[in-house]
Amino acid sequence: MSSFKRLVASGIIVVASLLQAKAETHTVTFDNRCGFGTPTLKANGQTLSTGGAFTSNGPLTAAIAFLQTGPCGANGEGCTLIETTLVNPTSPGSGSSSDISLIPPHTFSVTSGFEYVNGCDGTGADCTNANCPTAFHNPDDTSVQVACQTPNVNLVITFCN
Repeated sequence: MSSFKRLVASGIIVVASLLQAKAETHTVTFDNRCGFGTPTLKANGQTLSTGGAFTSNGPLTAAIAFLQTGPCGANGEGCTLIETTLVNPTSPGSGSSSDISLIPPHTFSVTSGFEYVNGCDGTGADCTNANCPTAFHNPDDTSVQVACQTPNVNLVITFCN
């Protein structure tokens, strides 16, 4: 094999290794301590999970989660809503962001919370009543968004914690 061919083959192996090392994944898991209801994860109108862990091979953008207790609408209307975007940061401030929403038509239904794991561990929010200060009550409550700037971060969503 000529030196040039060996150099090209080595370059291809290095590029393939770098691409594999940069693969982006995020997992959302549920911890339903209520003893009732169905944890639901949706994005772009599609149901991604009804209780089991969901792994996204790439960014998970504009996802919503709620505990379907019967009266919740198709997008969590009438229930406490968790909103999340899990994405590897490409520049400062461009990583993952999650929050709890009680903006109408969403209302408090059960104690709900989330926590980042596999990076930003322990960072998250809980909402234990209809007046919780950690939730959006109107679209201007942007201070309640919880960011994480760690690649491949995962999220645990807990109900009745």
